[in-house]
Amino acid sequence: MSALTNFFDVIVIGGGHAGIEAANICAKLSLKTALFTLSKDKIGHMPCNTAIGGTAKGIVVREIDALGGLMGSMADKNVLQMKMLNTSKGASVQCLRAQVDKVSYPKTAQNTLSKLEKLTIIEKPIMNLIIENNKISGVSTSKETYNCSIVILTTGTYMASITMKGDDRNSEGPDNQKTFKGLSNQLKDLGFKLIRLKTGTPPRIQDNTISYDNLEVAPGSSKKLSFSFWKDSPIESSEYIDCFITRTTRATKQIILDNLTKSSMYNGTTVATGPRYCPSIEDKIVRFTERDTHQLFLERESMETDSIYLQGLSTSLPDDVQAKLLKTIPGLEKAKALKWGYAIEYDAVYPTQLNPSLETKIISNLFCAGQVNGTSGYEEAAAQGLMAGINAAQKIKGKDPLVFKRNEAYIGVLIDDLTTKGTNEPYRLLTSTAEYRLFLRNDNADKRLFKHAFEVGTISEEQYQAVVKKYHKVTQTLETLKNIFISPSEWNKTHPSIKIRNKESAYQLLKKNSITIENILKHTQIELSSEEAFIVSTETKYEGYLTKQDKHIKEFLKKENMVIPENFNYQGILNFSSETKKRFSEVQPLTIGQASRIQGINPSDIFTLMYEIKKLFRKSR
Repeated sequence: MSALTNFFDVIVIGGGHAGIEAANICAKLSLKTALFTLSKDKIGHMPCNTAIGGTAKGIVVREIDALGGLMGSMADKNVLQMKMLNTSKGASVQCLRAQVDKVSYPKTAQNTLSKLEKLTIIEKPIMNLIIENNKISGVSTSKETYNCSIVILTTGTYMASITMKGDDRNSEGPDNQKTFKGLSNQLKDLGFKLIRLKTGTPPRIQDNTISYDNLEVAPGSSKKLSFSFWKDSPIESSEYIDCFITRTTRATKQIILDNLTKSSMYNGTTVATGPRYCPSIEDKIVRFTERDTHQLFLERESMETDSIYLQGLSTSLPDDVQAKLLKTIPGLEKAKALKWGYAIEYDAVYPTQLNPSLETKIISNLFCAGQVNGTSGYEEAAAQGLMAGINAAQKIKGKDPLVFKRNEAYIGVLIDDLTTKGTNEPYRLLTSTAEYRLFLRNDNADKRLFKHAFEVGTISEEQYQAVVKKYHKVTQTLETLKNIFISPSEWNKTHPSIKIRNKESAYQLLKKNSITIENILKHTQIELSSEEAFIVSTETKYEGYLTKQDKHIKEFLKKENMVIPENFNYQGILNFSSETKKRFSEVQPLTIGQASRIQGINPSDIFTLMYEIKKLFRKSR
């Protein structure tokens, strides 16, 4: 291979959800890109649950879509069931969740990437990163060298991974795939701090061996739903399939307690840390001793297989113990397992070693994205892959990185948490993590991000104008509602169960909890799509809260925008404790806002830091 053909602007290592988004967006931005994977057929593989979205995660998928990423539209094309979560609660916590087809989803990803002119997919394992003067210059396989400007590492759970079940430990990745220790060892030699994490999967059950007769049905939405803002025709809800709910029993609990020492999670086999918010069934039994039962979901993995995913029964118990467990669960008394549950542990990069652009602080032009940064979930991985790809392109073009603040996107919250606070467990994004979640809603991701996307070139002029037109209509509608006044006689005749006493504007009426946008539109000539109607209703009903939160954001931005000088000497500040100096020096925060969120830093440290920066600024003047 000639030097000309083996040079790429960007090399992406790994074909999981982070790798897909990184490779796609780099190629879309006209960068010559290579995606290295062990197998083309495994690109987009879903080794765990085939769900996309969920609490907070669903909003991340909408943000990925608004920025020109792939996950939302691919989920829509392969959806088995979709629903909006938390509809009985406020708009800030409503999120989409979909079950997607495990067989067809990866095929869609593979087909999409194969059509990109600027992307080359190479089926070879990477053995080494080529580093010159603390800067990445390429990668090598067992036989060849590939030069590049930037490398994006998206190795997921495949670095020095070990699968575990009972006393069995195997050096392999998910679903018996290969694992490599070479990159882990090289990263350690380069000075990176690695952490050991673990996660688990449940058994997969053969569909026709399950008795569904007495199980609770968990249907999809009765409305058309879609992750993508750009999709023309979301799937008809009548095509959604049902999922089902069952529960463990006291007998299940007793079997687990009797066999805890046989679980890889509890027999001393592993010291890795597991996900707090997605625990194994063993963890649930131990942590919640007062509970005799735990809810489980039966979710179809694909229309092309008879495999049912047993959500909630993640385990690393031996096969024979898992078989006993199934017999104690209603509906699964005669169930046959197609695949038993197992746990996996792997190496991850401690994420405070990354800049907010996701470029590493130790090696220039090396970016990391996805589970290699200590996160859990397909959505968090895809978001990081997208941002690493965008920022790789920005760096090659000599432009500033695209970094979202915490009030702009859940993606901003995710990356700020990782790069500022770090994590000692598989990080999962939650709505409670976001201070400004009333602004970071499912419905307005396009409004929040479309200008950024257009500026960096990831959405088209047509898409940009579509968002402009949509929100112009929303603004016009809000103003119109303020100038439409409805009398009690007119209103009460149409809505006898929600009577009013005084003449009020349609806008003020919509603020009342008992009155919906549908009620209001009956008294106007306004025509809105369901999405537009939801936005108008939310902006009206939450106006007071949004105004209050906007004030908080402005206060937050004052600190957030105060830049800390590069290579600031924390060791020279006498009022700092040795621990404070250590924490600041490790993270190297870019702004006062970021500094204030570092674990263990207190307000007095921030006041001292601000004083020293101002003093330094006065001296420089």
